[in-house]
Amino acid sequence: MSESRVVTVSAEEAHQRLDLFLSRKLEQFSRSALQRWIESGHVTVQGERCKANYQVKAGEEIQIAPPPQEPLDMVPEPIPLQIVYEDDVLVVVDKPAGMVVHPGVGNRQGTLANALLHHFQVISRVGTIRPGIVHRLDKYTSGLMVVAKNDRAHEFLADQFKAREVDKRYLTLVHGRLKEKEGTVDVPLGRDPRARTRMSTRGRRSRSALTRYQVIRYYTNFTYVRVSPLTGRTHQIRVHFQHLEHPVVGDETYGKKASSNLKDPSQVQAVRNLGRYFLHAVFLAFLHPDSKERVSFERPLPKELAQFLSALG
Repeated sequence: MSESRVVTVSAEEAHQRLDLFLSRKLEQFSRSALQRWIESGHVTVQGERCKANYQVKAGEEIQIAPPPQEPLDMVPEPIPLQIVYEDDVLVVVDKPAGMVVHPGVGNRQGTLANALLHHFQVISRVGTIRPGIVHRLDKYTSGLMVVAKNDRAHEFLADQFKAREVDKRYLTLVHGRLKEKEGTVDVPLGRDPRARTRMSTRGRRSRSALTRYQVIRYYTNFTYVRVSPLTGRTHQIRVHFQHLEHPVVGDETYGKKASSNLKDPSQVQAVRNLGRYFLHAVFLAFLHPDSKERVSFERPLPKELAQFLSALG
């Protein structure tokens, strides 16, 4: 809805908060967005500005004149997408390794956000450089991501991620042999004071970070692991396994030394040729914004990771 609209309060709808009344009338918009419109004067009752907690009365006319959307600072691009699921309010995609999620310094094009703008006529506009993007995966991590088509779905999903109610599971291969077959890493993470693009267990303004893991199988010089991050800190899985002195295979940022210390020349070459992290978001489950029922999705390892495991024997 970009043009103005007038709605009339019926007798059955009277005595509700203004923001609640509008959120039920305009289901495509989040309640928080409507509250911002009310606060900024883009919603009036009988021509007068009111607060969000105003109790609407039968017969009142409420005019909604949404503020103009900011122009997107990016262009649609016909980039192929692996769409796992789609409905009226969300999309689940399997992001390939090598794709950046949204534009940033050095990555103005070729991102998932650019692809989303091309493939979908309707997409959430929470943020002009991150349309539809609810959460992120690192560039060289593959796997499942949920994308919002409207602002209401976006905020509903984002609230679940913030409340740690989304079930996220990854598969990873790490260097060395993990001593414990399962465990929890409870180590805060923050920006590395010496390198702003890195995270560290000794970083500035560290925030709590929890990662659970379970060993699936041991290989010579490697351990195959199922991982569940209970928080969503930047580079969390990669830094936590570096902290355990078992960095993720293919991670040159946090595990370059481990790769160079491999004794088997064929394994050294295989890691160099991988060209990505051995880290895949295999499972994702959350409450659907419309039905409020739990939905879940699962994707197998990409071909290059499955072949890497097969080569280990």
